[in-house]
Amino acid sequence: MQKQIIRREAGPGTHDFSADLPQLLARIYSARNVSSDRELNRQLKGLHHYTSLKGIDVAASLLADAIIAGQNILIVGDFDCDGATSSALGVLALRAMGGNANYLVPNRFEYGYGLTPEIVEVSRQYKPDVLVTVDNGISSIDGVAAARAEGWKVVVTDHHLAGRELPQADAIVNPNQPDCPFPGKNTAGVGVIFYVMCALRTELKQRGWFDTDPEFNPFELLDLVALGTVADVVSLDANNRILAHQGLARIRAGRCRPGIRALIEISGRNPERLVAADLGFALGPRLNAAGRLDDMSTGIELLITDNLNSAREIASELDSLNQERKEIESTMQQEALAELDKLQLDDKSQLPVGISLFREDWHQGVVGILASRVKDRLNRPVIAFAESDSGQQDGDIKGSARSIQGLHMRDALDSVARENPGLIIKFGGHAMAAGLSIKKADFPLFVDAFDREVRSQLSNESLEAIILTDGELLVGDMTMETAQMLREAGPWGQNFPEPCFDGLFQIIQQRLVGKKHLKMVLKVPDSEFYLDAIAFNVDTQQWPNLNISTIKVVYKLDINEYRGQTSLQLLVDYFEPA
Repeated sequence: MQKQIIRREAGPGTHDFSADLPQLLARIYSARNVSSDRELNRQLKGLHHYTSLKGIDVAASLLADAIIAGQNILIVGDFDCDGATSSALGVLALRAMGGNANYLVPNRFEYGYGLTPEIVEVSRQYKPDVLVTVDNGISSIDGVAAARAEGWKVVVTDHHLAGRELPQADAIVNPNQPDCPFPGKNTAGVGVIFYVMCALRTELKQRGWFDTDPEFNPFELLDLVALGTVADVVSLDANNRILAHQGLARIRAGRCRPGIRALIEISGRNPERLVAADLGFALGPRLNAAGRLDDMSTGIELLITDNLNSAREIASELDSLNQERKEIESTMQQEALAELDKLQLDDKSQLPVGISLFREDWHQGVVGILASRVKDRLNRPVIAFAESDSGQQDGDIKGSARSIQGLHMRDALDSVARENPGLIIKFGGHAMAAGLSIKKADFPLFVDAFDREVRSQLSNESLEAIILTDGELLVGDMTMETAQMLREAGPWGQNFPEPCFDGLFQIIQQRLVGKKHLKMVLKVPDSEFYLDAIAFNVDTQQWPNLNISTIKVVYKLDINEYRGQTSLQLLVDYFEPA
């Protein structure tokens, strides 16, 4: 798909950067609406304080009571990377502070998402006195009621948007619940439970609990917070950048969990040079593979274990699962695009604006990635559905939704549900991602209803694929020093994107490596400056051989490490004939 290249502009207002900040960085930061050095603070003292989180004092007091009384605390997590890191952090912190803590994560294929009455039934075997949800629970009305009917205390910690009704929990800690003044609305689930553990430590300290035992410091688990925050693709606002930076600093210094070290090894990354993108594109997918294809308990055990050899064995198992996931995803993507080709034919107007896809043989754990891939390719909101495990003709199908700028996915599903009572069984999520369940027989009705809703909200201009850049990079700035400066200026991530640039280059050499990656030698026109470049996962049908001399390239400045040697290279995000 041809994309429109648009250069970012500086944010509004004046900018108060220090005089020694390089002009290139000042330009990049201002284009991300950073106006002063204060917003670039990455020290722990710059974090929002937990005391402004609504309900956190009640949660801390309740958990402190449970620890002191020797009661059983059960963490109920989620089956993605945020849920796994949240579960591991909660268990590790509670145990370090003297608590009797265990965890339970629903198997997505048997129970689906969140604290349900069925999961409460499974929880009985752990004989909990207190049940704590992490990265879920804000929509678990029936599940919380069932847990309290058992006589258990319930603490909900979550970050998802609240619905019209809140669960009747003993405490709710969620920055996105009504009337919560905490400014960090983009905090991931792992960040929320991290804050709860900070408040709990303070509560226990005030009660004299650590007078004889060493005091636990939750900051020791910031590597988990960084991994979950980046992998969950929450907005890297100033607060989340501090959490990610501090967690990465611990990893680079060799002070991370054995499980994270094992993931770094199996993914072939250098721990001393790890960046946020490695968390999101190398470690996160391997951890997520457990929840997508098997059971996220495997991933949580990886993060909890203190034994590096055990961690390496589990990481190897997750790496194999991730390879299997890639193969399944590739097949599903080919099938999805074939279905869309039938709709589109030669007339793009035949393609739905809001796309819904379903095949009975698709894998339930991979539809989220499929929706994301098709969304990226077509720049349209996409929901991919798969059969639930019931397999009945009139059974439920479960969908995973991904959106584009301009459409709030959860609100769009809410509107579809209100306009079509009974069509959606349940739903929840964020602006850019959501999940839902419908009856298989209702899929054709949903296809039309979702498309109508998306058409009512998005203009034709919204569907034009654009790519934002930080403008042109001068030859004098194409250096290893600049690449290192940009790497250290992060962490970069969602809504705080890694700097990318555009420019014209002449193709000197080109070859395919690994069957789908394009390796090139590029030359800056009217100069004698040559650069290595690589474009990953190119469409080989569209570009079987670049027989043109000059291309327009959108790229990131990168440092390539190979056999102990480092060299400058361009990571090509997009290219087209000049």
